[in-house]
Amino acid sequence: MSYSPNSDFWVNLARGFYPEYTENHKFGTNAAVGATLVPLTGSGVYQTPTAATALEFISTSAADTAAGAGARTVVVVGLDANWAEVSQTITMNGLVAVAIPTSLLRVYRMYVATSGAYATTGAGSHVGTITVRVAGGGATWSQIVLSSAYALGQSTIGCYTVPTGKTALIFPHYLSVDAGKTGSFIFFKRENADTVAAPYSPMRIIFSLVGVAGFASLLDNATPLGPFVGPCDLITMGTVTPGTGAISIDFEIIQYTT
Repeated sequence: MSYSPNSDFWVNLARGFYPEYTENHKFGTNAAVGATLVPLTGSGVYQTPTAATALEFISTSAADTAAGAGARTVVVVGLDANWAEVSQTITMNGLVAVAIPTSLLRVYRMYVATSGAYATTGAGSHVGTITVRVAGGGATWSQIVLSSAYALGQSTIGCYTVPTGKTALIFPHYLSVDAGKTGSFIFFKRENADTVAAPYSPMRIIFSLVGVAGFASLLDNATPLGPFVGPCDLITMGTVTPGTGAISIDFEIIQYTT
């Protein structure tokens, strides 16, 4: 399988010529990375419990509500108690938490589905930071953040968990680090993520780059990473020196039924 972004494979995949494959474009940014390895996500976390967890949505703005000027509905995508992908649409209630109907094991994408405002380059489709957290005001799982006060409309999660019954191939694209900083990047896998008692499969490095300054293109790789048989966690983490800075990662996932 060719890795070139101009390859006929990618064009034909987008046109639906390969129904046995599904494509998932993943990108993540962590704006406050330091000398300790952290996940490359907008929230700075990627939660990986062994039991499905009750979750809730909340915003930092009262405008993100059913009849408000901000986000009215938000979609959360992740894995349910059976490690199968599930997508749920939640009606926002601003500063009041709203329960997500189905408990989840993983959250790897969330985005604004409808908004009360016609977005412009000066104002986006939500007003506050929108957070998925453990029900009852618990730990953060994911966020749709504001970047330089502009609403992004979607989470930036550079991590993924392959659902049960699926096998994934990973095509890394790009890695970037704040100007004047040096970054290191590690891609981990955890196979058999559904094992809930010891011995567990380890978190194991599958790819790394160290000493990256500025921008690194990974498009010259001839072959994909994998295969990764679900359920399998795929987690990107990074460090920055000196001080703190941002790292961004961009990669493509091709999946097929096992």
